[in-house]
Amino acid sequence: MCGVAGIVGRADNENFNAVVASMIGSLEHRGPDDSGVWADDDASIVLGHRRLAIVDLSPAGHQPMLSGCSRYVMSFNGEIYNHLQIRKELEKSSGEIGWRGHSDTEVFLEAVSLWGVRRALSMSIGMFSFALWDRHERELTLARDRIGEKPLYFGVVRGRLAFGSELKALRSCPGWSGEIDRDALAQYMRFGCISAPRTIYRNVYKLPPASVLNIPCRKLDALDEFVDPARADRYWCANEIVTHGARNTIQADDREACELLEKSLDESVALQMEADVPLGAFLSGGVDSSLITAMMQARSSRRIKTFSIGFEDSEYNEAEHAKLVAEHLGTDHTEQYLSAADAIDVVPMLPTLYDEPFADASQIPTFLVSQVARREVTVSLSGDGGDELFGGYNRHIWIHRLFDRANGIVRPGFRTAGWLLQQILAGGGENRLRAVLPSRFRKMQLQDRLAKLASVLQARSIEDAYLRTRSQWANPEQLVVGASEPLLLVELKSAQIDVDDAVQHTTYLDLVSYLPDDILVKLDRASMGVSLESRVPFLDHRLVELAWRLPTSMKIRDGRGKWLLRNVLEKYVPSEIIDRPKAGFSLPIHDWLRGPLQEWAESLLSEHNLADRGVLNPGPIRERWKEHQSGVRNWQHQLWCVLMFQEWQNAEKDFSMGAVRSAENTRRLLNERQG
Repeated sequence: MCGVAGIVGRADNENFNAVVASMIGSLEHRGPDDSGVWADDDASIVLGHRRLAIVDLSPAGHQPMLSGCSRYVMSFNGEIYNHLQIRKELEKSSGEIGWRGHSDTEVFLEAVSLWGVRRALSMSIGMFSFALWDRHERELTLARDRIGEKPLYFGVVRGRLAFGSELKALRSCPGWSGEIDRDALAQYMRFGCISAPRTIYRNVYKLPPASVLNIPCRKLDALDEFVDPARADRYWCANEIVTHGARNTIQADDREACELLEKSLDESVALQMEADVPLGAFLSGGVDSSLITAMMQARSSRRIKTFSIGFEDSEYNEAEHAKLVAEHLGTDHTEQYLSAADAIDVVPMLPTLYDEPFADASQIPTFLVSQVARREVTVSLSGDGGDELFGGYNRHIWIHRLFDRANGIVRPGFRTAGWLLQQILAGGGENRLRAVLPSRFRKMQLQDRLAKLASVLQARSIEDAYLRTRSQWANPEQLVVGASEPLLLVELKSAQIDVDDAVQHTTYLDLVSYLPDDILVKLDRASMGVSLESRVPFLDHRLVELAWRLPTSMKIRDGRGKWLLRNVLEKYVPSEIIDRPKAGFSLPIHDWLRGPLQEWAESLLSEHNLADRGVLNPGPIRERWKEHQSGVRNWQHQLWCVLMFQEWQNAEKDFSMGAVRSAENTRRLLNERQG
């Protein structure tokens, strides 16, 4: 796991080596073990790299790295898990190769030299983003892994192409003047994140997952023409995978399907356990992380290291469940209990960690568990992706019932029920509902769940239902001054597939939007913020392709999601340890906004502060803030979106004034936390 950066263009008497050194300096947290800068003066390109040494710890793994033929130069972030198999194929094809080391980067470079970029990508199983310079053709290639685990940003800064693993690298370029993209901000207020290829800045982009962008650099004055995400090609298409899977469903009984899934997941776990540094796993005690941990322990002759965090508030504490799983599997388990103050201390770091507004509040516990793990290991496997692939969210079950099982006669009744429930909640009826519901339904954040359910029941299409479950602010154009919300990603992506099954439809939308734009962003920045490599076995593309060939009945059965995963897990962990309502990685943000975070939030949400910047309309924000404080409604998600944007603006203002709150401040804050 590493950080990449670079710049292409006319130097105009500027020292590009120093510029790129500054760019990668801002990414030190992504690669504290080594750094490098490589320049092709004739072509006015400089590549930079920060290294977190995972495979081949020797100097032979230093980057930027030249291919054996010296034609290609690469700055690579991530891991090619099957590099040993590719290495054997290369040796079969070309005979003896003068290997300098055993890093996956060297193997990939030799694959590019022999087979070309496309075939090298198609052969690779892994997570990555990279910049590849072809010295003969004077062409730069930017590429990203199939699912979008590793980030890559790019844009034109004062006539030069700049790129990097995080936006802070681009902000380090001379002449940077980031302008807020208000349309992207409107999208953020709806989803709590910004979808690729947009970023919070105008004309600065994220490379979409599974994309390759070739930029010819022979004419440096024409870079603007080629620096366009619309020109990127896809080497793996999620919509084709989903459509093909829906039409070629696996014909297998339950036992055969369990064996097939277990074998595929075991192969993925085995590949991702390869490392030359200490390795462990995040363990929450839920289905996904428990299954990954179980398979790791089954493959290990020693007790694997597992990590969890707990909170004093028992309603939000999953450490007890994780401990039971760890004891049953016999792992070397570390748990750390944290107070509300420990979690709140992370809030000032968030704008620096994420670089653009990001409002998934589970970013806080994800950072904290990464911090705990980094004290003992350099790599940690996680259970992310299981929900998105196997129907693990409430929205999958609700939409399945509404559109796969209910007929056109019943649906109007659902819409009426949704409207009635909405009226009850608007009148502060949560406590009355909690009192009459059976105990198993009195879950934490009940009002949030009921509000989402009320909204979904009123949906008239699968896309509408999905959008309702994902939206924080339903009308963001009224919130962001001068914004025109982009064509909704849900509508755009839905047009690309041809499936009738509601679960296949919604999990596809998760795969191409929620997973890469939210979940994987959260995991990458939180883990890399403490120089920890996170790996996600569920996102091996072969396993992803298998998931879409499974019928919905093997994902959702008897009103519960992840049916097939649960069955595989029962071979390793008794169901009574795992069998409990889904909680997620939650925090009592709603209570904190009425307590220890109230003063901070009031300052950011004051009428003056909101109006002074001229970006947000204070009216609806102040209304929700007052309702939240009174206890009438829980608006934590909507308010957290605004708070994270306001806090990000403060950090951005500090940067523009010269108080560079980027690399140096990140390191200071992280060191304080580690201390």
